[in-house]
Amino acid sequence: MPVKIVTDSVADIPPEVIDELDISVIPVLLRFGEETFRDGVDINNDQFYERLATSKTMPTTAVPSLDMFARTYARLAEETDEILVIMLSSKLTGCYNAALQSANLMEGECRIEVVDSLSAVMAEGFVVIKAAQAAKEGAKLDEIMEIVRRNLPRVDIQAAFTTLEFLKRGGRIGLAQALMGSILKINPIITLKDGLVKPAGRARSREKAIERLCRFAASYSNIEEMAVEEAACPDDADLLVKRLSTIFPEERIYRTRTTPVIGTHTGPGLLVVSVLGDK
Repeated sequence: MPVKIVTDSVADIPPEVIDELDISVIPVLLRFGEETFRDGVDINNDQFYERLATSKTMPTTAVPSLDMFARTYARLAEETDEILVIMLSSKLTGCYNAALQSANLMEGECRIEVVDSLSAVMAEGFVVIKAAQAAKEGAKLDEIMEIVRRNLPRVDIQAAFTTLEFLKRGGRIGLAQALMGSILKINPIITLKDGLVKPAGRARSREKAIERLCRFAASYSNIEEMAVEEAACPDDADLLVKRLSTIFPEERIYRTRTTPVIGTHTGPGLLVVSVLGDK
């Protein structure tokens, strides 16, 4: 029986890839006041940003319930005896802990391993895709976990913001707090290191921010996978893809939109480059 792969909605894996590789996605929860939505299921990007612009209530996010994980595990346990769960950074959310707690409740029914990616968006997604490809080819759980261990240090991201205010409100800003407080109109650049949001620089304009993201990608001597993601700034993402096509084939660049849960913590204007490769 093939190993089944589970991840969260923040991995931003394109729907066609999810279907092709039979990846199970557990949606993180999004709340506007008393209303609760499943990320990317009950609310899409267009609906989210329209509501964000008009709502007097700021959205918040919540960890999926243990029951959501348990129901997914139980369904998959009918098809396999090995499940690998890859979650976004435990230092940003409690999803990893919830996945682990729920897996412990399934002890004896199915072997379930839970991995903390210490990452997010398509950097996390690339590791999930690697695992799912190996599972599809018939690799066993221990083999797939070794593939995951080898590739986790090979993923990286840089992201440009028009504002860090949303990260600040959500308490996810971490060491990137150093980028706040400038009276200048800047585009902060952040990354994820050891699972935490950290500053990677600042740019005086959107054009300069796009240049910074291109330099980040070009710093890799070997690029295996690349993705460009955006939150309500498709024109900027199109321009970034064109610029990056000089160092990586345009047709191989994943072009995605970050989920509403990411938008809750970043607001509109987020532009992300994710890379799987070697320096």
